Amino acid sequence: MTHRRAVVTMIAVTLMWSIAGIVTRQLEAARSFEVTFWRSAFTALSLAILLPAIRGRAALVSALQAGGRTLWLSGICWCVMFTAFMVALTLTTVANVLVTMAIAPLLTALTARFGLGHRLATRTWGAIVVAGVGIAWMYAREVSAADPRQLLGTLIALAVPVAAAINWTLIQHTRHAADLDLLPAVLIGAALSALLTLPLSLPFAASAHDLALLALLGVVQLAIPCLMSVAAARLLSAPEASLLALLEVIFGVAWAWWGAGEIPAPHVLGGGLLVLAALAGNEALTLRARASPQARPG
Repeated sequence: MTHRRAVVTMIAVTLMWSIAGIVTRQLEAARSFEVTFWRSAFTALSLAILLPAIRGRAALVSALQAGGRTLWLSGICWCVMFTAFMVALTLTTVANVLVTMAIAPLLTALTARFGLGHRLATRTWGAIVVAGVGIAWMYAREVSAADPRQLLGTLIALAVPVAAAINWTLIQHTRHAADLDLLPAVLIGAALSALLTLPLSLPFAASAHDLALLALLGVVQLAIPCLMSVAAARLLSAPEASLLALLEVIFGVAWAWWGAGEIPAPHVLGGGLLVLAALAGNEALTLRARASPQARPG
């Protein structure tokens, strides 16, 4: 995979991730932890089929045995993201959850800088600052207007970017470790999330309609794009991957607006435009720098 393909892959990933809000709003009876359980269970089931097909059963077992603490830490990060995201969606608006998640690039940049000692390009810092302004514009008004239930959902959603920042940095740190395969971490995260939320989900209330939608989320919205994101992240810097992941905010708010009637406020739209500008500017400057004669060997 080339850098350009990795960027395109991450854009496709964010588009698939972004359907969670609109699909969740179509559920009939499933609520809170049950929604999380079924989505994670369907994700784990689909990954249990996909990963052996991609890696081979023997290679998957070997990767699980040899992954060590890094693999399990990444799995725990995925578990936190899977669980906190869906619980937050049942408590507050799609915009609140996605806007909160949008601080991930700031946290990732700091984690990569102080955890790995990475020196960040000026353009990346600039993009993070511009995106941060857009996020602050959206987030400040959302928090000030929230009732206690929405504020709780927003606080739970905060766990997602924290876990994501750690996970992106882990993937970046292991990008040159040919003997370490972090794809099974997604399976570990889904299985842990399902196990943790199962006792809190009983008794089940989901209808057949709900189960079909949650299966869609487990496979198309989570399992497939998460595998794609792990592969793409090895070709991208941690802050760059996290910046691209911000597109989920824009796509997700648009889906919820179009399909669920959750009309975003003007400050959400304005902040979203700043985030998009930061993403476009960073990618344009990155591609320009890679194509310049000074960047070529010799």
